[in-house]
Amino acid sequence: MATVRKTFQLVGAHWSTQDPFLFIAHHNEMYPKGDGNGGIADRGLLKGRHMGSDFSGKDGFSMYHGTDIPGFPKHPHCGFETVTLAEVGLCDHSDSLGCGGRFGNGDVQWMTAGAGVQHAEMFPLKNAEGGNPLDLFQIWCNLPRRSKKAAPHYAMLWAENMSIQEFAGGSVKTIADHTLTNIPPPPPASWAADPNNFVDIKLYTLDAKGECTIDAVPKATPAHDITRSLFFFEGSQVDVAGQSYKSHTGFELDPLQPVTIKAASPARLLLLQGRAIREPVAQHGPFVGNTHDDISAAMQDYRKTQWGGWKWPSDGPVHALDKGRFAQYADGTSEDRS
Repeated sequence: MATVRKTFQLVGAHWSTQDPFLFIAHHNEMYPKGDGNGGIADRGLLKGRHMGSDFSGKDGFSMYHGTDIPGFPKHPHCGFETVTLAEVGLCDHSDSLGCGGRFGNGDVQWMTAGAGVQHAEMFPLKNAEGGNPLDLFQIWCNLPRRSKKAAPHYAMLWAENMSIQEFAGGSVKTIADHTLTNIPPPPPASWAADPNNFVDIKLYTLDAKGECTIDAVPKATPAHDITRSLFFFEGSQVDVAGQSYKSHTGFELDPLQPVTIKAASPARLLLLQGRAIREPVAQHGPFVGNTHDDISAAMQDYRKTQWGGWKWPSDGPVHALDKGRFAQYADGTSEDRS
């Protein structure tokens, strides 16, 4: 069987994935100089946008659902998880559990929405002297039926604790690994918490002429329902299993075969792997269930309870700009990473 089963183009900011993942959003923005309050200093750059729903990419950035500060003001999630890789720039998190924080520049946030949570994700522009680039991935990971009503959970994987393995010609950053060794553990209800589900999330960085090999899943493993996807999102050209491909190509790979990647110039690639859940998926925006009745019930519950309510001073709160990276948890504990 061919190592590369299928290729597809990475078009726009949302990329399709295989079960157990739902999709990837890649926010690659060149935000301009800040105004000292987290917003954009040159308000003229906001003209001609559909403010409140700006996905235009005009002048190299989108405001998304933010008006003064870019980002995503409060919105609900249920029935799945978000894994957010903030490689460059900052993201301010606030939620209905009372959790909040600021993360970025290599940090990862892993949030189990489970039974339901509201949260906001804003992108404050701290630099008032120059640009504020943002390079952020958000991966939506599905949950099986038995875990869709799990208690919401918010966890930070700080950059300084991440596993980054360097090799001749590049490096690999591990967010999730099915061996569950040398990495912070996934949330308890996560599909990734069970090593038998073979969930891997890894970010590969290759130098010019660099190469790496992604090992096969052990042949003794029941692998008929393990999926492996690779996303080549930055660089000019790579060879995958001996064939050349241009940037913004996605791959569905055979997990039972090793695959070698060679880069013509500096390149970055994202790997997602996991055992497929193999359950029906019903989705309405940020509500994910197994049936349409699940969605109706979740929406009714949200309208009734607001999943803890919203105690923040605005729908799109931004923490004090003089604060560094930090996390505040629902149990009252906090971490300050400055």
